[in-house]
Amino acid sequence: MKLSASDRGRLKEILQARRAAIDPVTMGFPQRMPGPGRRAAGLSQEQMDSLLTRTPGTYNRFENGQLASPGSDLLAAVARTLRLDEQEWVFLWLITRKENPPHALHGSSGTSLTGAWQRIIDQISGTLVYVSDAEFNIVAHNEDFRRVFPRGQAPANIMRWMLLDPEARTHVLMHWETHWAPAMTPSLKHSVELRPENPALGRLEYDVLNDPVTGPLYREHAAAPMPYFDGSELPIRHAVHGPGRLTTCLAEPVTAPGARINLSIYTPTDPLTNHQPIPDKPLTP
Repeated sequence: MKLSASDRGRLKEILQARRAAIDPVTMGFPQRMPGPGRRAAGLSQEQMDSLLTRTPGTYNRFENGQLASPGSDLLAAVARTLRLDEQEWVFLWLITRKENPPHALHGSSGTSLTGAWQRIIDQISGTLVYVSDAEFNIVAHNEDFRRVFPRGQAPANIMRWMLLDPEARTHVLMHWETHWAPAMTPSLKHSVELRPENPALGRLEYDVLNDPVTGPLYREHAAAPMPYFDGSELPIRHAVHGPGRLTTCLAEPVTAPGARINLSIYTPTDPLTNHQPIPDKPLTP
């Protein structure tokens, strides 16, 4: 696939900037001595070939957009060598292959969000709002969300609570086995596949698989496509207002891929007698 002149220019600009920011000495190359020779800062294209264990000239062709559909192994090696962040990793795939990457570059991506989220969420009322990181840890939430839970305390990890907490499965999340578990398990599996080196996600999946209640359901439903759509509904028993349903929309912070902003409206009505039935494909966290 031949890149346009504009795409070749954008690719070269970002890769040159990232090479220039890396001291070759930190990558195991000898310090340059004064005298004639290369004066540009950072790693040379020849050094990149060495680090990538590629034949001479390979990186030059890649940086100049002359490699047709570079393989995922080359893209990952370049991204890690040049210490790209997640946004740059996505850019690299979109510019060279016209598709999103199949997994995150760093296992820790999406686990760091700024404290500004809590200040913003504190201003929202009438809607249940929480932000979870890529490991499903709740990093910010508002008062409306906290009041849903028995004893008025939000869980530390929303996925662990939904899939493993006995009270969640039997009391709060109504029709858990038929509605909640099939919706949540694909989201966990997808997150583990995107971040196979993330130890927290690995431990969570291990605990789910070894749980006598959730384990069989995980094996049955986790491979299904994730049902992402705005306005999805699930039945819930609100700690204050009783049975009802959550109508939910999701978003992802630009600077934290894998994190989730969850906004839900609670409607206090019995889902079984509601004139608008719960969809077959409910929400994910």
